[in-house]
Order: sequence, then structure tokens, then C-alpha cells
Amino acid sequence: MSSVAMIAGSFALWAVVHSILASSWMKALVRRAFGPGTARWYRLFFVSFAVLTLTPILLAVAVLPDRALYAVGAPWRWVMMVGQAGAVVALVISVAQAGVMHFLGLAQVLAGDPSRTGTLQVNGVYRYVRHPLYLFGVILVGLTPSMSLNRAAAYACMTLYFIIGSIHEEALLEAEFGESYARYQVQVPRFFPLPGRQYEG
Repeated sequence: MSSVAMIAGSFALWAVVHSILASSWMKALVRRAFGPGTARWYRLFFVSFAVLTLTPILLAVAVLPDRALYAVGAPWRWVMMVGQAGAVVALVISVAQAGVMHFLGLAQVLAGDPSRTGTLQVNGVYRYVRHPLYLFGVILVGLTPSMSLNRAAAYACMTLYFIIGSIHEEALLEAEFGESYARYQVQVPRFFPLPGRQYEG
């Protein structure tokens, strides 16, 4: 259980820092402290920092004392792995439809006006679900055929952060896109596609 506590505590700290760095007031504070040119580099820094600080937590999941919970045998193991492969493909498609360059922060670095590189994405999978990255991420980890206590703790923290983080993210998007995003929220479900619910403009 000490491993679970360490993983949960580390992930909670990462989530808090990640949310602070994503906030509008932190971006404004950085601009005031270092000048408007920071807008060009902020997203790239944000993504790089998130990956670098998450990596030790993922390593801890692998190396800390652990206990097996279950292992699904064939043929259902193969079914789950096919589902995971499908989730990976869906994640790649979702990132591509959102704009890979903007997602990574590279579009902002290269743009003449970094404040104008982002647009409200309502094409492809985003017509049916507002947060496909979170949805397919949960499917990917949920279909893990061999589960341990450490993995379960990490996946539970990840899922909780997706839920809480989506609320924070949507507040930022509504502030940026205004009525357009509010209309999008009404028409399109947050996580799970529903019959008859899609973006109509």
C-alpha cells in the first residue's frame, strides 16, 4: 500500500502543477514577468514539462513493490489487446484532427502571431465527443489484460484527473471561444457519444 500512496501522491502533485501551468492567470503572470514573447514558447514548454515530470511517475509504477491483481487469458486477452490497438489508432486520429503542431506547441513557435494558431475543433471525432483523447485514453488503460496494484492506482488517478481536468479545460475553452464553445457544449457530450448528439454548428 505504500507504493499506492506514493503513486497517488506523486500523480496528485503532478496534476496540481499541470493545472496551474494550464491556467490563464499563470500564463498572464509569465507574460508580465518575461514579456509577451513568452506566448510563442509557452505551449511547447507546457507539453515538454508535463512529459518530463510524468515520466518518473510512470517509472515508479514499474519499479515500486507491486502485487498482481489479475491476468486475463486467451482468447479474451487478444480481444482486449485488439481493443487497445484500436484505442491507440483513435488517439492518433484525434490528435491529428486537433492539429498536431498546435497540440505540441510548435505552431505557436513558428507562427507570426502565436495567439491566432488555435481554432475550435469540431471536425471528425470532435463532432461526437468533446474529449476524445480522454475517452480513448481510458479505454486504452482499461483494457490492460494484466493488472497490478500499482497499475490500478495509476489508472484510477489518471481517470480521475481526466474528469476533473476536463472541467478546468472547458472553462478555459469557454473563456477563449465564448458562445461558440457554449453552443458546442450543449450539442456534443463530454465523454461518451450518444445517438442523435453531434455538432450541427
